[in-house]
Amino acid sequence: MSTVVKKVWGYRYVVLFILWLLYIINYFDRVAVLTFLPFIQKDMNLTPVQVGQIASAFFFAYAIGQITSGFLADKFGPKKVMNVAIITFTLVTVVTGFVKNFGQFIAVRIGLGLGEAHHFPPAAKAISNWFPYSKRGTALSIFNTSNYVGLAIVPIVLTSLSAALFDGQWRPVFYMLAIPGVIGVLLLWAFFKDTPEEMYKKGKISQAEMDLIQADKGVALPASVADKGKNKIYLKDMTFYIICLIMFCQMGILWGFTTWLSTFLVKQHGFNIKEMGYIASLPSVISIVSILLGGWLMDKLGRMKPIALIANIGCIPVLWMIGTVEKGNIPVLLTMLLLSGFFVAFNSGSVTAALQKRYPSEVVGGATGLVNGSGQLGAFLTPLIAGYLVNVGNGGNFDFTNVFIYFSALAGLAAVSALFLKEKPIDLTKIVQSSGQ
Repeated sequence: MSTVVKKVWGYRYVVLFILWLLYIINYFDRVAVLTFLPFIQKDMNLTPVQVGQIASAFFFAYAIGQITSGFLADKFGPKKVMNVAIITFTLVTVVTGFVKNFGQFIAVRIGLGLGEAHHFPPAAKAISNWFPYSKRGTALSIFNTSNYVGLAIVPIVLTSLSAALFDGQWRPVFYMLAIPGVIGVLLLWAFFKDTPEEMYKKGKISQAEMDLIQADKGVALPASVADKGKNKIYLKDMTFYIICLIMFCQMGILWGFTTWLSTFLVKQHGFNIKEMGYIASLPSVISIVSILLGGWLMDKLGRMKPIALIANIGCIPVLWMIGTVEKGNIPVLLTMLLLSGFFVAFNSGSVTAALQKRYPSEVVGGATGLVNGSGQLGAFLTPLIAGYLVNVGNGGNFDFTNVFIYFSALAGLAAVSALFLKEKPIDLTKIVQSSGQ
């Protein structure tokens, strides 16, 4: 019985919990601006186009940083890269509370994007190092729930803090976000190592857990493949580019939706700051269940394709309908928001798991960084395009119908792309031959 318990509740789950908690801290800093966006817009007299540019500046920097973070994690290890990331995005968040104009806001959003970008690929690599191949889909889905737990609790916590402590002001909230950043650095220092081998030497994990992890590592990189040729494993694989396109669409939908949701609720439906905080959290609450279900199916089926199809086909009508809900029709609005949360999140963990099941762990950091970079490119373009699609009437009324039609079209593109996926582990024989070994 004790052996079974060790296998289920080994130190790898402590590592997973730390990574999960750190990413929630990441989300407090990331979502703070989006939560207060309609009030920042009013204070600084920003147009919808400028709001879209502020949101997109983050994702532009984030997309660039995702690419470098994966390679840095492969080279220096996840812990060092995540440490620098947490310190950077915490400092930038505090500075955000001091911004006075549009130009300064763009600058801090770029700084935040570069800092936060160096978090996810190292965390994904750490999970690849710590978890058996057959359990990575579930582990990554558990980790990815941090996205949606963050999106669920952050608007409530921040708007409640603003209303209760700061008389509805948004700037003091950014100063307080230094506290979770300091906690994150301490957790990483005290409880995390890049590999189970490091913790084994310190006596933190058992031999049984080491054997479990090492016996099920998945695809192994042949020694004959030169270090300079590692990236050929995924750069010459068409499936890799299909996954990049799916991620582009999915992250575009997620962050386009998240960026504009608070403004949509305040401007089109007339909710106040506290009401908006609770309602904006609803999609993310159901997303927590959705992403876990998707990860479980990924491990059960061993394929992402059916999960991606369910997610994106479901998104098409739901996203379209959200933009058409009439003001005051609260039951329909809440129903559509809950359904959107389910479908938008359903394939989130499976995308990263598909990479880890197809490619050797030695290149997972770089592959994940490029795929996530593609996703963040979608996250960059979507809020920006949406800013031009918002219709503002003569009376100052906002209409988001075209915005949600655009989100729906992205879901259609992702669904079509998923039909062309090939998901068996990569054939390394061809890679070896092409490397001239």
